[in-house]
Amino acid sequence: MSNQNFRSILTGSFSTPCADNPTVAMIEAAYRHAGIDARYINCDVKVAHLAAAVKGAVAMEWAGFNCSLPHKVAVIEYLDELAEAARIIGAVNCVTIRDGRLVGDNTDGKGFLASLRDVVDPAGRTVFMLGAGGAARAIAVELGLAGAAHITVVNRDAAKAETIAALVRDNTGSDATGCPWSGKARVPEGTDIVINATSVGLGDAQAMPEIDLDTLAKGQVVADVIPNPPMTCLLREARARGCTPLDGLGMLVNQGVIGVALWLGKTLDAGVMTQALRDIFGASDAG
Repeated sequence: MSNQNFRSILTGSFSTPCADNPTVAMIEAAYRHAGIDARYINCDVKVAHLAAAVKGAVAMEWAGFNCSLPHKVAVIEYLDELAEAARIIGAVNCVTIRDGRLVGDNTDGKGFLASLRDVVDPAGRTVFMLGAGGAARAIAVELGLAGAAHITVVNRDAAKAETIAALVRDNTGSDATGCPWSGKARVPEGTDIVINATSVGLGDAQAMPEIDLDTLAKGQVVADVIPNPPMTCLLREARARGCTPLDGLGMLVNQGVIGVALWLGKTLDAGVMTQALRDIFGASDAG
């Protein structure tokens, strides 16, 4: 009996509200599949308790945790070190704990990039991005670090788009422009990759960001950050026009794979994670 080990590796997530975040089901399915004795604990951590939660994770010797809204910026003051992307983006969604030291990274953009690389290498490519929120910021920075030639960011509040463009220009080797989004966004000729980084389409298979579909060109990669439903209205329209659709499910799965690799140094099975999410989202579609 002496060789039995009743101690699980602890990982998890701090956010609020947290009940609708399916990451726990996705990651625990992959832990089981890999035969890793680890748990992913989904914690509802209020703003006032973030410092205590981080201390608790260190005290209980967690291997790491994800940080979601509203903690992505606030968590930084409790960390010992930031990875390059997290420093540029100014937000952290993945913290690794090693020998009591806390290292913050941002896997939002990295998850997207891993998914994108399955269909196209962004190096030297021209990108057109809708939206200027947290996902857009993370994706733009990672695209810049990956050597994209030019990134156009469009947003209703043009100042936010310009902020992201400046971030890319100042911290990466890529060029970027921020533009106002008025009326239907028109995709410039010569664009290789189109990205919807807004929340339009989340939980609504008929919702469509305001974009002039006639400006999409055959052969373009059209990506959506929305994981549920995976095949958004935008992606269906893009596919009908001969574009390559890229859904947000891959981004979510790759984020999980990258996070666990940082925490445990192990690569989980992306297929198992994708299936776990499809099972959940499929059930929610029917309900």
